[in-house]
Amino acid sequence: MAKIAVENPFDDVKVALEEKGHEVKMFESDENVKGYDMGIVRAISDVNVDQFDFPVVGIHGNSVQNVVNEVEERLNR
Repeated sequence: MAKIAVENPFDDVKVALEEKGHEVKMFESDENVKGYDMGIVRAISDVNVDQFDFPVVGIHGNSVQNVVNEVEERLNR
């Protein structure tokens, strides 16, 4: 399964992704994270998209299930 970085404090997203079999690491918003298949961030902006070398999904306005579905869809493309 995929290696996914999840921005703190979204432990519920971490747990849901781990239940799907993904390897998940929590990170701080100012941390430089590299080498993951996907990232989950509080909100997507031009600034934070440029700081990652992998695609990101924004949590803002989404349920945990919607975030998990989005991750799975992107990984299966």
